[in-house]
Amino acid sequence: MTKPLRIAVVGAGAFGVQHLDAIASLGDAEVVSLVGRNLQQTREIAGRHGIAQAGIELDEVLARSDIDAVILCTPTPLHAAQAIACLRAGKHVQVEIPLAESIDDAEAVRSWQQRTGLIAMCGHTRRFNSGHQWLHERIVVGEFSLRQLDVQTHFLRRINTNALGQPRSWTDHLLWHHAAHTIDLFQYQTGEEVIAANVLQGPLHPKLGIALDMSIQLKSRGGALCTLSLSFNNDGPLGSTFRYIGDGPTYIARYDALTNGMGEAVELDLPEGSLSGVARQDREFVAAIRERREPNASVASVLPCYRVLQQLAQQLG
Repeated sequence: MTKPLRIAVVGAGAFGVQHLDAIASLGDAEVVSLVGRNLQQTREIAGRHGIAQAGIELDEVLARSDIDAVILCTPTPLHAAQAIACLRAGKHVQVEIPLAESIDDAEAVRSWQQRTGLIAMCGHTRRFNSGHQWLHERIVVGEFSLRQLDVQTHFLRRINTNALGQPRSWTDHLLWHHAAHTIDLFQYQTGEEVIAANVLQGPLHPKLGIALDMSIQLKSRGGALCTLSLSFNNDGPLGSTFRYIGDGPTYIARYDALTNGMGEAVELDLPEGSLSGVARQDREFVAAIRERREPNASVASVLPCYRVLQQLAQQLG
């Protein structure tokens, strides 16, 4: 019997816990170490998930010969440097979105992946959510033609908190984090590069130093459009909603749920349909390591997204 892949999760916040739950549902991998900022809190979370070791130092994990791979759920500004450190230490790595805050840093991660030959994957979860995956399969075989992707990504983040409402030590960003999900998904679903990209943003928040509202327009080489509204000012239902408009049916995807344009549920005939997008993402990471192949959402495959993000960042000045 094949031994479970031994994984360290670095980051014990909201998304780190999602990965702990996801890996526990897979059965062919186990988390053997959890790293967080607060040792007591990290130990408590590790205990609840049956994880033997908890700590606060990434270097301790990288020095262990019994750990095969690392999942990074750390603050955005650390992603690129930590991903490179994992690769240099001989560990396969999955880094949560965004891969980096510049195209140069993203390409540096790709360079180290090529140098080491290890698996390097980025957490572009929309590729793995059930509804988006179901639509991707139909786009590939020509059963659905995407004409416009209309997206609302709306949260209430006027103070520096995470998805659980807990204080953050760093500031999130609408462009490099939340827009990255949609820009990558748009290129993934159309199979085409973005040839035109425009962005507008509202005023900068006086304390956070970021815009809380943003509007982005994209056009693919084949003529498909994407309209993306982003806000941290939304006092209403939170999250992202994707309206797929085509020549025939319209579909609305919200995380792992899919409806038609009238809001009626679409039956998804996908294997293991109960798995969350994060679990599907982690399953792909583990499978790519075992099969020694490039994963979906590899660092190489998501680089076009970061090139577009760099163009948009330059427009904002």
